[in-house]
Amino acid sequence: MNQAVTPLRVLVTGAAGVIGTAFWQRRHGEFSLRLADLHTGKLAESPCPSIQLDVADYVACLAACANIDVVLHLAGVPHASADFDTQLLQPNIVGTHNIFRAAQAQGVNRVVFASSAQAVEGYALDVQVQEAMPARPANMYGASKAFGEGVASAFAHQHGMTAIAVRIANVAQFEQGQQHSARDIAAFISERDVVQLLACCVTADVPPGYHVVHGVSDNRYKRLSIAATRQLVGYAPQDDGFSLLGL
Repeated sequence: MNQAVTPLRVLVTGAAGVIGTAFWQRRHGEFSLRLADLHTGKLAESPCPSIQLDVADYVACLAACANIDVVLHLAGVPHASADFDTQLLQPNIVGTHNIFRAAQAQGVNRVVFASSAQAVEGYALDVQVQEAMPARPANMYGASKAFGEGVASAFAHQHGMTAIAVRIANVAQFEQGQQHSARDIAAFISERDVVQLLACCVTADVPPGYHVVHGVSDNRYKRLSIAATRQLVGYAPQDDGFSLLGL
């Protein structure tokens, strides 16, 4: 007689955002989710338990990470033009450190961190960025994500955690007839592809340590390479931004 497999207990921070919402809507039956966000109004319709969480509050992060297997850390201000002192410092810098520190203190072995393509936007547009290439941000939002990658690496190496930084690019809904820049099409990732990628990062059999994966769809030209991402976590994107636009 086969015993039922207990679903992974996953804390999702920033669960009311675009990516967080897509994740719990599509995968709530697969994982035992605990949803957390500073603004919980949009989580009222979720079938999962939810909590209000300010990631800049370490004690609150510690409570949120209790009895959790994996943290999917999506919380943060996601705007390329955000001001560092007033918008980025607390959620993206202090908050990211708090989440890793709280996860480690609570015995969580894996943190999946939502980095951004902005962490490598400093590379020339005709360069395809590989997963092994170091961060090269072109704005302070990208710099805040590069800091998060550094935090992830430090906790992985100091504490034996598995830390996966996901450089998520242009999450959008493309339809034929829309006009987008070549860069934004090459950086496109659909909601279903980003959800699949994050779920792969939560469940994939990867060794402890620090890993970088890239979040773009299977676009004809990709701003970010996904060759190593496919191999590491089994990512199999289904969409192509160029095809969706009829190009």
